[in-house]
Amino acid sequence: MPGVAGAERLLGEVEEAEAALREAAERELDGEASFDAVIAADQKIEPRDAMPDAYRAGLIRQIAQHAHSEIIGMQPEGNWISRAPSLRRKAILLAKVQDEAGHGLYLYAAAETLGVSRQELDTALLTGKQKYSSIFNYPTLSWADMGAIGWLVDGAAIVNQVPLCRCSYGPYARAMIRVCKEESFHQRQGYQSLYVLAQGTPAQRAMAQDAVDRWWYPSLAMFGPPDADSTHSAQSMAWKVKRFSNDELRQRFVDMCVPQAEILGLTLPDPDLTWNEQRGHYDYTAPDFEELMRVVKGDGPCNRQRMAHRNRAHEEGAWVREAAAAYAEKNRKAVA
Repeated sequence: MPGVAGAERLLGEVEEAEAALREAAERELDGEASFDAVIAADQKIEPRDAMPDAYRAGLIRQIAQHAHSEIIGMQPEGNWISRAPSLRRKAILLAKVQDEAGHGLYLYAAAETLGVSRQELDTALLTGKQKYSSIFNYPTLSWADMGAIGWLVDGAAIVNQVPLCRCSYGPYARAMIRVCKEESFHQRQGYQSLYVLAQGTPAQRAMAQDAVDRWWYPSLAMFGPPDADSTHSAQSMAWKVKRFSNDELRQRFVDMCVPQAEILGLTLPDPDLTWNEQRGHYDYTAPDFEELMRVVKGDGPCNRQRMAHRNRAHEEGAWVREAAAAYAEKNRKAVA
């Protein structure tokens, strides 16, 4: 449908990255090549390869945060499954939330290849040692939020994540191929849902505009702090884990959203949003980075609620984990 051209281009980049992964796998590189040589050749570091401790630790931090975000991110949308306005919308939302659970699984599996266990990752999330994306600490107040999250939050996610399909760490890059293909569908679905509301009754249109007003700046903040204040970006880019800086990705997202908003007939809540002919990009008002840091540190609208829900789910699921472990042990003994 109209307005998703930017997402289509991103999906094309995912397909190109997938082809590049296959080509890289077919190219031969000296088996004794150093870590730096593999990175310089734009090849992939695999779990069996030697790698700097800082590279391993940085990947664990990033992949774990990504995986935690997928799991916590099920909560704001899961809140609306039982209240969807139609059976069709309910089925779509349920499928999307299931996709997010699958994304978390892919990413936890990728992190485990770095020598960290799923139990360690779970404990780090539940105790607050590791973080998840700040965006999921905002409440979903109306059905229109499901459309705004699909368009803006998932849209920001794929802008941020498509370059990760070319990440220097093989398991992460391969996981991101499928994640980005599914996120592209989520973005399109959210846009379509918001489009229907925007073309509906005055009340529906007002609800859609209210959702966009509330989700625009938190979505801009998803790309992280400005480049000058980013702790990990420079080293991550040197190791080709990241391919673009926070501010470059944020600009790309803004440029993609403006024409889409025009087709929706909705207004992005930034009076200073204007086209800059000299730069070839839109000028925009940056998000409140102080607010971002407060939310990251636990002072967002729903931080405590999200973590309480996750801890409760973990405790209530203990019997499932125990039963699975007992069954695995029984099979192990039978084979032995």
